[in-house]
Amino acid sequence: MPNESIYDFEAKDINGNIKKLSEFKGTALLVVNTASKCGFTPQFDGLEKLFKNYSNKGFQILGFPCNQFGSQEPGDENEIKNFCSLNYNVTFPMFAKVEVNGNNAHPLYKYLKKNSKGFLGTEFIKWNFTKFLIGKNGEVLKRYAPTDTPDDIAKDLEELLN
Repeated sequence: MPNESIYDFEAKDINGNIKKLSEFKGTALLVVNTASKCGFTPQFDGLEKLFKNYSNKGFQILGFPCNQFGSQEPGDENEIKNFCSLNYNVTFPMFAKVEVNGNNAHPLYKYLKKNSKGFLGTEFIKWNFTKFLIGKNGEVLKRYAPTDTPDDIAKDLEELLN
């Protein structure tokens, strides 16, 4: 059966537990591939602020660490969890490290890329902190470039959640 929505997927969380994304039904989501040693890493601050500002309105951020871009996420899950907690006080759900491009890309990322193409129609993710906005019905609404800040996304969230 082909995956019809984001809710058909599951992923390992940062603690190694399988989490069904159907748990987030009815919630708007921002799915982000993250890295601890990237020039965009300070976006964790803005992402946490978005999460805090909008989580009570039906919004979640799902962070997926990835080491495919300049080996900027070399640590294991425990190191990643500690880094995010200690440096950015991240409280939104973080998942186990995944690949977002290539044959071993996580099925969720294959789905996201197919349903929201990037620059010039490519499915390829070009760097860390590429973000996908998901509507409350599980549909992929928009892809944001790594350079799009959490503040840039807030406008779209306001529209989506009100």
